[in-house]
This record gives sequence, structure tokens and C-alpha cells, in this order.
Amino acid sequence: MKKVLFFASAMMLFASCAGPAKQEKDLIADNIDFACKQIGLEIDKIEASGKILNPVTLRPDGSVYYCKYNDWRSGFFPGSVWFLYELTKDEKYLPLAEKYTEALAEVQTMTAHHDIGFIVMSSYGNGLRLAGIESYKDAIVKSAQSLCTRFREAPGIIQSWDTKGWQGERGWECPVIIDNMMNLELLFKATELTGDSTYYKVAVSHADRTMKEHFRENASCYHVIDYSLTTGEVRNRHTAQGYAHESIWSRGQAWAVYGYAMCYRFTGDRRYLDQSLKTFEMMKNHPRMPEDLIPYWDMDAPNIPNEPRDVSTAACIASALYEICTMDVENPAQYKEYADKIMESLSTDAYRTPLGTNGNFLLLHSVGSIPHNNEIDVPLNYADYYFLEALARKKALEEK
Repeated sequence: MKKVLFFASAMMLFASCAGPAKQEKDLIADNIDFACKQIGLEIDKIEASGKILNPVTLRPDGSVYYCKYNDWRSGFFPGSVWFLYELTKDEKYLPLAEKYTEALAEVQTMTAHHDIGFIVMSSYGNGLRLAGIESYKDAIVKSAQSLCTRFREAPGIIQSWDTKGWQGERGWECPVIIDNMMNLELLFKATELTGDSTYYKVAVSHADRTMKEHFRENASCYHVIDYSLTTGEVRNRHTAQGYAHESIWSRGQAWAVYGYAMCYRFTGDRRYLDQSLKTFEMMKNHPRMPEDLIPYWDMDAPNIPNEPRDVSTAACIASALYEICTMDVENPAQYKEYADKIMESLSTDAYRTPLGTNGNFLLLHSVGSIPHNNEIDVPLNYADYYFLEALARKKALEEK
């Protein structure tokens, strides 16, 4: 009788473990299949055009907006094709990923803004990681040299934007946005490739000053810190894309969570991981966080719950959490579980595009900038990119 009870108990335990595992495996396989079909439709469209097109979002008339190489989002579509290769190991994606990546060659000397890191690491960085293309090392180092031209000695940071156009109208002198944390990966990688600590030191200086100035007591972060170029002092703490200067602009929090986790990966400096975790906990425990874990575009927007969600924020946080759960953290499973819940939500009809619609983007309901009345409740290529990165990280974790 005891043997029978033991066998029954063992079978119940096996079933309780195997059930969710099968469900998660199906989620991964289903999303890989969907991504290959949906992005495949866009690839067919691009190849039929005879041009190299770079899809970003949908225009108000429903047509696809394609960007030029110097747009901060230009690396994300090539990066998504690299992820298709990583997820499937199908070599048909390699020449396409290489072609779309190398179409961005001019970006290596771009010094007009800070987002060269976003562009290069999502394209050339993934190409180096997945295909080991030797020339991509030079592209990364050259791009890092370009980014370093924006380092400002007095405040010890990398200036995000030049003060022209609408930025100049704000009265800023040296604006730095939290997004800039994501560009530091380029600098850390350049030091890794060359042994030259110059890039590393610039990245650490920027990360340290940002950690000191960008964060409030509750671990939420401002979007824009404006510095004096002469004294290095803070002139303003503002927002550009959030609801208000003191509000919690959601995607900015995602950049902070992801950016500081990435800094910990390269430096081993515990302060960076702690900052990432504190900002994540703030978002996780926010009283206005929806049950499906897809944040509103700003957690202080006035018409919640009737405010747009931002899928790009959710996808970025999920990707960061899959990396964080591999780090020196207490109860790492909690971070994977939270990321899994986000991915489950993103895989539902509420957020995932019906095949062949939505301009062939993967996800619905992202927000670019409501204050600029730009890209509101539309697909965005960086939401798709971080969704695929999260999917690849989830797959790698579960295959272990």
C-alpha cells in the first residue's frame, strides 16, 4: 500500500512539474513559429522591393514607416532577424541579417546623438555574438570611438542630445536621458574587444553620475537631467516623453532596469545590480500596475485605467529579468516567474498581432511619445526586438 501511495505521489509531483514546462515550451515554440511567419512576410516585402528597407512603425494612414540608418531605431529590425537565426538555427536568415546589418555601416562615424549604442549592439553586436563575423569587431570599436566624442568632462557624462530643434526650445544645456544607459553596452564591449580601458572608464563615469542624479527616493527615475557644461551641476530634472517632470514614465524605468543589469554584467559592481532591482521592485509593486503586467505608458498618467499601455516597456523588462535571474540575486526564480507572466500576456490576442496584419510587426499597443503626439498605440520595432530577445533568453534558460 505504501508503495502504491508513493508511486501516486510521485506521479502527481511529476505532473505538476511537467504541466507548466509543456505549456512554457508550447509558448516558446508558438511564438517562434509566429515570428518566423510574420517577419518572413516583411522580409518578402523588403526583398521584392529591391531595396534595403528598415521597418519601424505604422504611419497614421496605416502604411509602414521605414527609417534611415541614423534613426535610433535602425538596428532593431536587423537585430530581430539575428534573433530569428538564434531561435531557429535556420541558416537562411544569416545572409539577410548580414545584409540588413551592413546597410548601417555609415552609423559607425555618427556623432550627432548618443543612440549609436542602440543601433550597433542590436545589429553588429548580435552578428558578432551569433556568427562571429570578425569585421564586426572593428565596427563596434569604431562606433565606440564615435560615442566617446559626446563625453563631457565637467559633469562626467555622455550628452544625449544636441540642443537644437525642440530640445533647444527647452532651454537645456547638456541633456542626458535615462535611455542613454542602454548605449553603455557598446563601450563595455569595445574595452572587452581591445583591452583599452578608455571606453570602460567613460561608461562607468556615466553610470555612476546617472545613478546619483537620475533617481528619486522611491527608485523611480527622471527622464531628462540637464547639466551645466562648465560646472557639471544639475540645471533641471525634466521629462520629454513622460506625463510630467515628476511622473513615472514607464519606458524610462525599463531602460534603467535593463541598463544597470547590463552594467553589472560587465563590471561586477553590485551597486548597479542593486539599482536595477530597486527600480524593478518599484514598478512591480506600483499600485497602478495592471494585473497582466503590461504597464501604462506613464504610471502617473491622469486617466488610468483608460490610458494607453506600452508593450515596449513590458518586453524590455521581461528581457532584463531573464538575465537578472542568472545573476547573484536572492530567489532568482521570482524574476523568471515575473518575466514569464509578461511573456504570457504578450502572447495573447490582446497584444500579439494577427498573422499578416499590423504592418507585419509582432506586437500591438506600444507608445512612442504622447507629449509629441507621436506613435501612440502602434507597433514599434524595438518592442518586437526586446520580445524576441526575451524569448531567446527564456528558451536558453529552459534548455539548461
